[in-house]
Amino acid sequence: MTSAHHPNHVPLPVLTQPRGIDHIVAGVSTSDGDGVKLTRVLHQPLQQRLDPFLMLDAFGSDNPGDYIGGFPNHPHRGFETVTYMIAGRMRHRDSAGHEGLLQNGGVQWMTAGRGLVHSELPEQEEGRMEGFQLWLNLPAKDKMREPWYRDIQSSEIPEYGTQSGVHVRVIAGTSNGVAGAMQREHTEPLYVDITLPPGTEFSQELPADHNALIYVFRESVFIGNSEVPTKRMAILANAPDSDGVLLRAPRTNHSPARVLLMAGKPLHEPIAQYGPFVMNTREQVVQAVHDFQNGKLR
Repeated sequence: MTSAHHPNHVPLPVLTQPRGIDHIVAGVSTSDGDGVKLTRVLHQPLQQRLDPFLMLDAFGSDNPGDYIGGFPNHPHRGFETVTYMIAGRMRHRDSAGHEGLLQNGGVQWMTAGRGLVHSELPEQEEGRMEGFQLWLNLPAKDKMREPWYRDIQSSEIPEYGTQSGVHVRVIAGTSNGVAGAMQREHTEPLYVDITLPPGTEFSQELPADHNALIYVFRESVFIGNSEVPTKRMAILANAPDSDGVLLRAPRTNHSPARVLLMAGKPLHEPIAQYGPFVMNTREQVVQAVHDFQNGKLR
């Protein structure tokens, strides 16, 4: 057991006003990079509703043809990318000189800031590749900051369990007293991966003014009386008196449910996006395209 692991008796909070579901989203099947097949779960029409989150892609396939092309060199400016690998191996390289191997259970956290060019290419020719990429916005004052990068190996991600057997990995923020691998001051993101055996529950306190979502990628869970099926995102309702979220895995599940829970403090700033550039005004986006075309993103 590494230093990132905590004992299996972390107590869960008792909530008085858990959040309900605003609506459930199926996502859109698409491809990106060099033909990588994925599901875009959070896309542009939902950006204001789920501020500070800009995009969430889910990918998973046993067919190398669905992922082997990877994501060759492409630019980013104005936000952060958080890639979480469930299975598989991808090599990251960028124009700021960073390089790392993203593999089973690990996370790559990259702050594009004023801009860089990077690639993410598979280091496998067969087997399963599965994971998620989240785009997290930066406040206006930080959009042109120096690019930054961190590889977080699986063993560095704090984990804890509950008495009923729920297992939690804390990628960012703090979950029931366990601090995650990453903290961010302005957006205050919470990002946890929760495994719930059939018949178990998990509760997490959330600030009432934060936007929140879950994405179910194994089996299904209930929030209140509403079931969220596998491969669906539930946007959690915002209510001024809410104190968190309560998840319940039905006893009828054949295996443990697995859920990503994300919450963050909205920036309440204009969002101007053109492809891999996310700024506050159209003029800033035009400048980003111009800078990229002129080789100024390093």
